Amino acid sequence: MADVNLLPLLPATQVLLTALVVMLLDLFLKEKEKGLLAWLSLLGLALCGVETVLLWGSQDGAFGDTLLLDNFALFFTQIFVGAAALTILASIHYVRDAKIYEGEFYALILFATVGMIVMAAANDLIVFFLGLETMSVAVYVLTGMWRSNSRSSEAAMKYFLMGAFATGFLLYGIALIYGATGSTHLSEISASLLEPMTESPLYLAGGVLLLWVGFAFKVGAVPFHFWIPDVYEGAPTPVTGFMSVAVKAAAFAAWARILMHKLSPFDSDLAGPLWLMAIATMTLGNLLALSQPSVKRMLAYSSIAHAGYLLIALIAGEEWGGPPLLFYLVTYTVMTAGAFAVLASLMDENSAGENYSDFAGLGFKRPFLAAAMALFMLSLAGFPPLAGFTGKFYIFRSAVLAGHTNLAVIGVLNSLLSVIYYLRVIVAMYMEEGGVKGKSFRQSPYLYIAVALSLLGTVYLGVIPAKALEWSRISFFALD
Repeated sequence: MADVNLLPLLPATQVLLTALVVMLLDLFLKEKEKGLLAWLSLLGLALCGVETVLLWGSQDGAFGDTLLLDNFALFFTQIFVGAAALTILASIHYVRDAKIYEGEFYALILFATVGMIVMAAANDLIVFFLGLETMSVAVYVLTGMWRSNSRSSEAAMKYFLMGAFATGFLLYGIALIYGATGSTHLSEISASLLEPMTESPLYLAGGVLLLWVGFAFKVGAVPFHFWIPDVYEGAPTPVTGFMSVAVKAAAFAAWARILMHKLSPFDSDLAGPLWLMAIATMTLGNLLALSQPSVKRMLAYSSIAHAGYLLIALIAGEEWGGPPLLFYLVTYTVMTAGAFAVLASLMDENSAGENYSDFAGLGFKRPFLAAAMALFMLSLAGFPPLAGFTGKFYIFRSAVLAGHTNLAVIGVLNSLLSVIYYLRVIVAMYMEEGGVKGKSFRQSPYLYIAVALSLLGTVYLGVIPAKALEWSRISFFALD
């Protein structure tokens, strides 16, 4: 053990130990004392965040470099930690109102975060799969934690069955790649692809294609998106927000490291299908979002559309698309997490607060929440000078620089189409009457803090994006 470098394990271990402490302490606390578990979880996440800052610039590997500690992994660790912290802040009062077991809820958020950190740092397909399953199992359970709500149980079952189906594609793909290259280590696979050889085995391309299908399921790309609307609608609202930002970011982190970087020789083979997938994902996501009666389902289809925008960066390739991909994931995290936090504030004993009608008059009843939601909607639609505009600008710019101008134009047109359903929320808040009252600051102070932090990030990344763009560039080009 003296020769094993354990430093790359530090961020994941910090969150894992926090999750175990939360689980054990939950057994000994009285019901009214369990609010302490949320603060303990936030403390563990804060320590992990500090560690990522202190470790910035590291280039280490553990267990034969199957787990890496580089700026790319640290970048995504910061996204996961931030998303988990915002979710917990928005959940403190929500889980009590919904009668969800607090200790289990916070521990599962932390376990899912551990899996995401491992996914982003994995340099071996088996290690990646272990991280993926750690994340997936935790999120399956989180989806069904609202046990008094039948929709939550139904969503968890659908997610589990569809997730198991996608896992089969991934495992079979890993097996085929191992059979063709004799290794699951990504560096060794990449080196074998660069060696002069007569012809790659056909089943190697088949393995890469199966990996591609598995990743497409995880990011919710068309035609592997069918699970998203029902699962997002049935899950507790803070969990939906967590899935929408953190699970998507983890899947794109793995896609960038494995397919975009290590298996880049196959880019030309996948370019055509990826083109069609990006266009279909953007267009179908936006068109279906137009007809949704529920804001929660609208945000689910919006999530599909944003997956399409992110696919544009993958098509642009490493040189042009890598940094914009990472930057857009940061912007998407803050504005979407904030939108779901506002949505969570509308739940009461009589209403789930998910329909457009529930937002009616919110601008006069809860001015701060309404103003924040309006800015989140405008940012998601791509209005300047907010984060969503800046993120989309660099995504579409990467497509133009890579010679995919037609794809950039289709992306812009889809972004214009999305304005219709995002503005519908704003119209309801300021031009209609009725709706639910929503939580006051006194009722849910921590949720308001989560909304305020998300709002600050949304404005900052739109107005002053230079540091975040440089952070994204350094992180992506740290890939080994």
